[in-house]
Amino acid sequence: MRYILTILTIFTGEFFWKSHVEKEIPENSSRKALHDSIILTKHHNYGAVLNTGEKRPGIIKWISVVLTAAASVLFVCSFGLLGKRLMKFGLSLLLGGALSNTYDRLKRGYVVDYFRLNVPVKRIRNLIFNVSDFCILLGAALIVLGESEIGSM
Repeated sequence: MRYILTILTIFTGEFFWKSHVEKEIPENSSRKALHDSIILTKHHNYGAVLNTGEKRPGIIKWISVVLTAAASVLFVCSFGLLGKRLMKFGLSLLLGGALSNTYDRLKRGYVVDYFRLNVPVKRIRNLIFNVSDFCILLGAALIVLGESEIGSM
């Protein structure tokens, strides 16, 4: 149940936050937050990671649907595994983020990205993310770590 709650929390939180960003922050404008460590910047991402495939949003949309469906199947299959809590938590993070971004692609035609890290390295500072992206990344790492998990924790 906690894993499903994690998915719902990510999806719902991102739904409301992205809706707020869409209404309140003008496209490509910036506002600093959290003691200037975060820069809020609304960006419509028509592609995938780092705008990959932005000229082919239809293909990106269906790849997103297929990968989210595959993650959903893996998540459901994980219910039968004893232990593997780290892997299950990773799947729930990954799936929550994937569902949020896939919803954006299907409903809006793009993913709403909205923050940058205010760091000295320009290449990193110029990247625009959303929380779902971090959930997907962290979830994937936890899945890999969880695969080596022994017994129930």
